[in-house]
Amino acid sequence: MKKYESLDGLRAYAAIGIVMMHVLANIIIKPSSNYVTETIIPYFTNFTLLFMIISAFSVCCGYYERIKNGQIRPNDFYKKRYKRLLPFFGLMVIISVIMDHNYSALCEGFANLTLCFNLLPNPNISIVGVGWFIGTVFTFYLLFPFFTFLLDNKKRGLFVLFISLIFCYIAINYFSTSDFVVKKIDRVNIIYSAPFFICGGLIYLYKDKIYELVSKNYYLTLIICILLTILKFIFNNIDLFIIPDLILFSSWLIYAIGSHDRILNNKFTSYISKISLEIYLCHMMFYRVIEKCHLENIIDNNNLLYISTFFATIIGAIVFSHIIKFIVFPRTIDKLLK
Repeated sequence: MKKYESLDGLRAYAAIGIVMMHVLANIIIKPSSNYVTETIIPYFTNFTLLFMIISAFSVCCGYYERIKNGQIRPNDFYKKRYKRLLPFFGLMVIISVIMDHNYSALCEGFANLTLCFNLLPNPNISIVGVGWFIGTVFTFYLLFPFFTFLLDNKKRGLFVLFISLIFCYIAINYFSTSDFVVKKIDRVNIIYSAPFFICGGLIYLYKDKIYELVSKNYYLTLIICILLTILKFIFNNIDLFIIPDLILFSSWLIYAIGSHDRILNNKFTSYISKISLEIYLCHMMFYRVIEKCHLENIIDNNNLLYISTFFATIIGAIVFSHIIKFIVFPRTIDKLLK
């Protein structure tokens, strides 16, 4: 068992939660109104912020020391980032451009394929709508050498986190006004998302102590995470900036670092984690396919309709992601190399 295998569980459940949220947000006939459908599932949209924290921690595990010590060339680092993100995302972009086949789609598709579209002053791109996350994460990759400088040591890292929170607050409450931008600054903007990436990096700096502490105090850490989660939903209507999400998702990552429970560590989460990004990118395409099947003409119960639509969407996304990532791409790449 690898040391941080529980991170697979976080990725897997986050991907599934985002699919649940998007299906609920887009389905015309809504399920019964209750706390789950009105509060819990809609909150799953914030799992993209959890992905940011996990992404920063994971990239630090592979590259922080190597970048800091000059053991990897920029060419090698960025080639691996493009290789990880571009093939499947590029496929989704091409499919979207073909389906829309207009000038706007062509321009937006070109911007997407560079992976640098988050550098635009107004990256409001509709082609692969969920692809905004790729733009934000790739901007983090572009800044990763600078990121390692900011987190050169724990003391500086804590200071940088504090500064990033102030900058984020100012960006939202001052630079997000009509005097500066048309669109409100949110998670698409790297300044807004920076505290989450920095938190992931800070947790990496403390990873050994965290692993030892959580391993020895497993149940206590679990109870703290549960309490923080409950408190988050109890006080969900109180505006406390991004602090509650930052604390909650950081606590989940801290717990996962030293946890070996079966909920986060099993064959299902390990498998879903490997295609979690692909599921995220393609699930809306399958939702649109399911939507055209008009299941509402077959299923009368609104709750059953939502559940059926969700499972049809997630299963379609899983099958498509598996075939493309593990069968089509490897064979295609092998042929190109030959």
